[in-house]
Amino acid sequence: MQVIELKVMEEMFMKKLLAIATLLIGTTFGGFAPSVALAEPQTYTFDPTHTEVIFSYQHLGMSRAYGQFKKVTGNVIMDKTAPAKSSVDVTIDVNSVDTGVKEFDKHLRSKDFFNSAQFPSITFKSTEVQKVSGKKFKVAGDLTIKGKTKPVVLDMTYIIDQPHPLGKFNPKYKDVYVAAFSARTSVKRSDFGMGLFVPMTGDKVDIIIETEMFRQ
Repeated sequence: MQVIELKVMEEMFMKKLLAIATLLIGTTFGGFAPSVALAEPQTYTFDPTHTEVIFSYQHLGMSRAYGQFKKVTGNVIMDKTAPAKSSVDVTIDVNSVDTGVKEFDKHLRSKDFFNSAQFPSITFKSTEVQKVSGKKFKVAGDLTIKGKTKPVVLDMTYIIDQPHPLGKFNPKYKDVYVAAFSARTSVKRSDFGMGLFVPMTGDKVDIIIETEMFRQ
């Protein structure tokens, strides 16, 4: 009887260890459903219809002006068991700039600002991903605008990683996994050779990124 009881206790102990290990794996990157597949690095690409890169700055000391870039490509590799091994690689089409004023968009694409004829893309490549707490992360990387590269840090919030919520209703999204992120950072436009009208118009530019992404 003692041998049987010891064997039962051993089995119960091993099950508890397995459950704890699964829970730790599932929550390392902010809270994921336990899955062997999810323990491996996953690659996500931007959903172009639900990705926004918005910028804002102080205009002549009177109001804040806003604009956005409408074409964004790239990927995020998420390693949920080792977040530091994750990476972000983004390319923005400068010619997709949109402030709602066509003449101003044309000026922004000119040599005075982005010079899109010579530098058609803005790129961001991460160099370090650090978990701060919960679903908060710091993503450091190199931002290249107009041929000039500067280090920046994104304050990123991981929102979800799960089967697409519309999968139950729309066949298009059946078996589709989606992730969502929100990020913020600020840069000085003069650092990238775009200091025209500083300080009359603000040098500091705030950048807001909201995105949904598809797992590949």
